[in-house]
Amino acid sequence: MKTIKDRIARWSFVGLLMTLAVATFYTPTASAHGEKSQAAFMRMRTIHWFDLNWSKESVAVNENVEISGKFHVFDGWPETVDKPEVSFLNIGIPGPVFIRAESYIGDKLVPRSVALELGETYSFRVVLKARRPGEWHVHTMMNVEGGGPIIGPGKWIAITGTMGSFVNPLTTLTGVSLDLETFSEGTIWGWHILWFVIGLAWMAYFCRGPVFLPRFIMVRAGRASELITPADRKVAIAFAVGTLLVTGFGYSNANSTYPVTIPLQAGTMRGMIPLQGVMGDVHVKVDDATYRVPGRAMTMTLTIHNGSDSAVRIGEFMSGAVRFMDPDVYVDETGYPEDLSAPEGLTVSDNSPIQPDKTRTVTVTATDAAWEIYRLSDIIYDPDSRFAGQLYFFDDAGNRSITIIEGPLIPTFM
Repeated sequence: MKTIKDRIARWSFVGLLMTLAVATFYTPTASAHGEKSQAAFMRMRTIHWFDLNWSKESVAVNENVEISGKFHVFDGWPETVDKPEVSFLNIGIPGPVFIRAESYIGDKLVPRSVALELGETYSFRVVLKARRPGEWHVHTMMNVEGGGPIIGPGKWIAITGTMGSFVNPLTTLTGVSLDLETFSEGTIWGWHILWFVIGLAWMAYFCRGPVFLPRFIMVRAGRASELITPADRKVAIAFAVGTLLVTGFGYSNANSTYPVTIPLQAGTMRGMIPLQGVMGDVHVKVDDATYRVPGRAMTMTLTIHNGSDSAVRIGEFMSGAVRFMDPDVYVDETGYPEDLSAPEGLTVSDNSPIQPDKTRTVTVTATDAAWEIYRLSDIIYDPDSRFAGQLYFFDDAGNRSITIIEGPLIPTFM
C-alpha cells in the first residue's frame, strides 16, 4: 500500500512539472537592455559608434525606420576579447518588435557575418520594419565571435497600431508568394502540441510511483535495480520507436512538400570597404589622464599638433557612446539620446584656435554624472585601466577633424 507521504510527494512533483510547463507560455515584456552592465573597456576600446541617425522616433506597424551612421574599429582592441574577424552587424531590441529588412556595411548587403579590420572606419545602414506596438529601446550592436555582443547607443522608438495587422510578404525563388508571419502557422502549432503531449505522457508514466526521497532511499539501500521494471523498459522502447517514426514521417513529408530548398548561408563575407579620409590631420599625444571619483570628472593633459590647413578648436570628446561637448565650439542638433549627451560637459584650459602647424599642451576635463550612471568609471578598477575615445576638432567653417586617443587612466579620490 502506498503511504500518504508517497502520494503527497508524487503529486507535488507532478504539480511542479505542470507549473514549469505552464510557465513556458509566459513571456514578460522587456523594454530596455543592460548596456550599463557591459564592461567599460568593452564600450571604450572595441567599436566606436558615431554620426548615428535614427530616421524616425515614432512609426506605425508595417512602417520602416532606418538606423545609419559610422563605426570605428579601435586599433588598440583589448587582448581579452577575440578580434572582430567574424562579426555580425545587428540591432539590439527587446525581442522581435522589429524585423530587419536590410542591412549594409558601406554599399554592400551584409545578411551574414563579416570580417572587420582593426583601425578602420566603416559606414553602415540598417532598415527595420515595425512589428509589435509599444515603446522600445533600439540599439546599434555588433556581435563578435568570441567577444559577444558589443552594444552601441540606444534610442526610444514608439510603434503604434496593432500587431494583428503586421504582414511580412515574400516571393520565393520558385515564384510562390507567402506571408512569413503566418506561413505554416497551423503546422508549427501542431508539431509543438504533439511533442508537448508526448512529453507530458512520458512524465505522467514515470511519475506515477514514488519519486525523489523514496527513490533516493532505495538507491542508498542498494536496491536501484528495482526502480526500473520490465514494463518500464517496454514503455521506454515504445516511446523511442514512436519518436523515431514520428520524426521520420515529418522529415519525409517536409521533403515531399518542399522539394526545392537551399541551406542557410553561413560563410563569412570579406572585403568590406572602409571609409577613407575620416580621421583628420590633428595629432594628439596623451601625456596623462586621471579620473576624479568625487567629482565624476576625467582630466587629460594633451599635447596637440595641428597638421591641417586651418585653425581648429576642441569641440567634443566621446567615449563609450557618451558625448562631452563644449557649447562655445559645437552644439549637437542631431537628436542624439539625451541621457548619453553632456552638452556642457567639456572644458579646455585654453581653447583658442590652434593655428596650422602649431603645437599646444592643454588640460581637457570631461565632467558629467554619465560617468557613474553608465558605469564608465568602472574602468579604473580594471586590471588594464586604459581609456579610449574620439576627440572632435572644428575649424571656423564648421569642418570636423577626428582623432582617436587612448592611454592609462589613474583614479584620484580627493
